[in-house]
Amino acid sequence: MTEPPPERKYLSIRQASFIGVGAMVGAGIFALLGAAGEIAGAAVWISFLIAGAIAGLQGYSFAKLGARYPSGAGLFEYLARGFGNGHLTGVTAWLTYVANAIVTAMVAVSFGSYASAAFADEDPTWTKIFAALVLVAMTGVNIVGSQLVARAQTIIVYVVLGILVLFSIVTLCTADPSLLAPSGYPPPGDIIASVALTFFAFLGFGIITFTAKDLRDPARQLPRAMYLALGIATVIYVAIALGVFGTLPVTEVISSGGTALAVAAQPTLGTFGYVLVIITALFATAGATNAGLYPAVGLCDQLAATGQMPPLMGHRIGGKASVGLLVAAALGLILAIGFDLTAIASIGSAVALLVFMMATVAHFRVRATTGANLPLLVLAVLTCGIALVAFLISTIVNDPGSTIAMLVIIVLGVVIDLSWKRIRANRDATARPTPPDLEAGGDTPSEP
Repeated sequence: MTEPPPERKYLSIRQASFIGVGAMVGAGIFALLGAAGEIAGAAVWISFLIAGAIAGLQGYSFAKLGARYPSGAGLFEYLARGFGNGHLTGVTAWLTYVANAIVTAMVAVSFGSYASAAFADEDPTWTKIFAALVLVAMTGVNIVGSQLVARAQTIIVYVVLGILVLFSIVTLCTADPSLLAPSGYPPPGDIIASVALTFFAFLGFGIITFTAKDLRDPARQLPRAMYLALGIATVIYVAIALGVFGTLPVTEVISSGGTALAVAAQPTLGTFGYVLVIITALFATAGATNAGLYPAVGLCDQLAATGQMPPLMGHRIGGKASVGLLVAAALGLILAIGFDLTAIASIGSAVALLVFMMATVAHFRVRATTGANLPLLVLAVLTCGIALVAFLISTIVNDPGSTIAMLVIIVLGVVIDLSWKRIRANRDATARPTPPDLEAGGDTPSEP
């Protein structure tokens, strides 16, 4: 007697949202306080608030799209619905894939920074080694499957949120209001320019769109998971930014770099606070690396099935390890070893802003089926576009190398898409059977 197949296990709303929260918290608050402070000063909390509002508008668009078109391909499915399966969707899909690899590399480097500070006296070589190790380990977790990813994220997020709430309460209660005085803030233009960087801290919410394939009722559960994750992340970011910049002068936050949060814990909690935040950061950045790799499987499966990627990208080695996942992990390793933290954050944030904006532009073409509010969609596109332009202007002036790198990535996406589709067209033409009468030398098909 044949045994019935095992019942499929689905993710809950909490598990789906925690995949996003784990990606956001690890990618943002531990990695970017120093870099954001260099631009926005003590007004970083305002920058986080604005970035959260922009993410919320994008989240509204994605929640509406995800409820109507649930798919393991996440954002790519929305692009395909709006623009079809042509070159525009293909290029943007490749950019999405690359942007996810950049995000994953960035948080892996952040993990490496904290691990090196804890165990190797901040040796930069060990930073790279630890970054590579966490990428390899989390690739293994993702190969096992989404249920292990979700269980790992649940444990990590509970630990991280619990400690961060404690940190926020302690630092806010002992904060020096003079350090947060508006008189010390930079010009509004600098605060706006920093939004593209702090928006990077919210990129993890896009990963939630890829959980649709693992939800029992994605039309109902996906929007709730999206809003829950964004709400938790925004509150945590603003509270921590106020606590850190209310405890340390801006110059000290900047000089502390990736360990600014741990340094801010010392005045109140002493060495115990420093060690506690280091441990929390290790958990958070490991979780963000785990979540950052998660979309690769569903994205590549769908892209390969629709012809936007080579079939090999959807292949499973040994029936388990997705080639698309392994390629994303390899790309993450190259970026983590070859780029510094700020450069990775800048490039990933700019590319992601562009991809998110394109997905919402695509939403306009299917709005009648999703029932989305038109003014909110317009506002989502405008705010995302303004943040991207402000970031580009600032980057062109202060860091032209990052601007060039972003343009190279976009051009690379175009080249890859055009090259693959030319190869696919030639392969299809070669595989197309020749009519029997033409094989015999006839000029026209014979009559039946």
